[in-house]
Amino acid sequence: MMRYDAAVLDRQFNNRELVPDWADYLARWKRDSQEARLNWPCLLDLPYGDSIAQTLDWFAPAATGLAPCLVFIHGGWWRSLDKADHSFIAPPFVARGVHVVVVNYALAPGATLQQIVGDVVQALAWVWRRAEDFGVDRSRIVLAGHSAGAHLAAMMLACRFDWYGDDLPAQIPAGALALSGVYDLEAVRKTAFLQRDLKLTQHSARAMSPAWLPPAGPAALALAVGADESEAFHAQARLMHRHWPGSGKTLVAPGAHHFSALDALAQPGSALHSRLWDLIGTRERERVSETADAANTVDSAQDLTPAD
Repeated sequence: MMRYDAAVLDRQFNNRELVPDWADYLARWKRDSQEARLNWPCLLDLPYGDSIAQTLDWFAPAATGLAPCLVFIHGGWWRSLDKADHSFIAPPFVARGVHVVVVNYALAPGATLQQIVGDVVQALAWVWRRAEDFGVDRSRIVLAGHSAGAHLAAMMLACRFDWYGDDLPAQIPAGALALSGVYDLEAVRKTAFLQRDLKLTQHSARAMSPAWLPPAGPAALALAVGADESEAFHAQARLMHRHWPGSGKTLVAPGAHHFSALDALAQPGSALHSRLWDLIGTRERERVSETADAANTVDSAQDLTPAD
């Protein structure tokens, strides 16, 4: 297991300190998401379980026949934000014939991380079981997650869904894009402002760390991080890549910090957006500049400086 410097992590995981105008991003996401829900066909607050937190929003394309489905998992360090703040992800995908499902899950400190992971498992099982009713091709359910959602997306690739339900396949997702995630939760356990709410033990941190779990199947994992994010996030991507080598090189969003990286994911023409289309199986045809292409990969390098 890696050793982490708690003081460094407290600084480098505090994105609201690192990005002074973070509140502007959240406010714009909320406005754009309200507009998306008004202007695009959607079913809101569908229950996938009995808890008030176990709901999802479903945006459906106009095309007939079975189509791919993108399931988006929001961030917020497992303790904040809501699916309603992230509907803005849907329009560019729905416009090109893809269903988009935005998932809510219980939040800490009211829920443990194990319960949060369980919520996302339950949501994906619900989507898979109802896929044909909604016009979804079960073989093309793809995940995207940002920040805490990136961790949850990676956990879903490690999940054996046939252990959750006899009617389910071993692996539901056909692929996942994990953006700006943390994959070894010992780093989170050592971060005081997060540990106050998450209350991870050494055992639970290890059990909930996808970096230390084997993939459940052949589904592709794409790792991504903003170029201007703190070294802690880059180190986590490198660690995950080393333990899941099938993920390929990490995609780096040029000039992007923790919040603007999510904007890039939703922006047609960006390298992140195109990479997600690759996972969905409908390659983005829009041209990406040679400058962006040259900046999109990063080789594995030294991890976050370990504690003395």
